[in-house]
Amino acid sequence: MTALIAIVRRDIRIALRVGGGALIGVLFFLTVVVLMPFAVGPDLALLKRIGPAILWLGALLASLLTLDRLFTADQDDGSLDLLVMSHTPLELICAAKAVAHWLAAGVPLIVATPFVAILLNLDVAAALAVALTLLAGTPALTFIGMIGAALAVTLRRGGLLLAVLVLPLSIPVLIFGVAASNAAVVGPVSFGTPFSILCALSLVSFVVGPFAAAASLRQGLD
Repeated sequence: MTALIAIVRRDIRIALRVGGGALIGVLFFLTVVVLMPFAVGPDLALLKRIGPAILWLGALLASLLTLDRLFTADQDDGSLDLLVMSHTPLELICAAKAVAHWLAAGVPLIVATPFVAILLNLDVAAALAVALTLLAGTPALTFIGMIGAALAVTLRRGGLLLAVLVLPLSIPVLIFGVAASNAAVVGPVSFGTPFSILCALSLVSFVVGPFAAAASLRQGLD
C-alpha cells in the first residue's frame, strides 16, 4: 500500500511540474468552451441546449490530450521495466497511476466546469449537474484511456494509435454523460437512469482497465 501511495504522489508531482496533467488539459478545455459561443452565435437558447454536449466533448478531448503521458515518464527514465518486475502486482500499479492521472488531469476539469458553463448560458444548478456527471464519468475515460496508453507506450508514434483505440471505447461514456447532463438541464428524461449507467461504466472500467493495461505492458515489454 505504501508503494502505491508513493506512485500516486510521484505521478501527481510529475504531472504538475511539467504541465502534462492539469495545465494542458484545463487550458484545452477552456479553449474549446470559450470558442464555441463565437462559432454558434448569439442564440442563448441553442447554447443552453448544446452546452452539456460541448462541456463533455471538451472534457473527453482534454483527457485524451494528456493520456499519452501516463506511462511516458516511466518509459523515459527506465522505471517502467522495474514496475513490471516489481513484487507489487502490476494491476495495482496501473490502477494507482490511473488514479494519479485522474487527480491531476480530471479533477481540475470538474472544478473548472461550473465556472466555464456560464459562457454556455447554463445556470448554477445546471452547471453543477454537469460537473456531477463529469465526476462520475471522467474516471471511466481515464481507465479506458489507460489501456490505450499501455499499448502505445512501447510503440513508435504510439500517440496516433492511442487516439484510434481510445475514442471508440469512450463513446458509451460520452453518450450517457451527455444524456445525464441533458436530463438535468433540459429534461424531460429522468436523470437517474443515464447517470446510473454512467456510474456503472466507470465501475466496469475500474475493474477491467488495470488488468487490460497490465497485460498490454507485459506483452509490449517482453
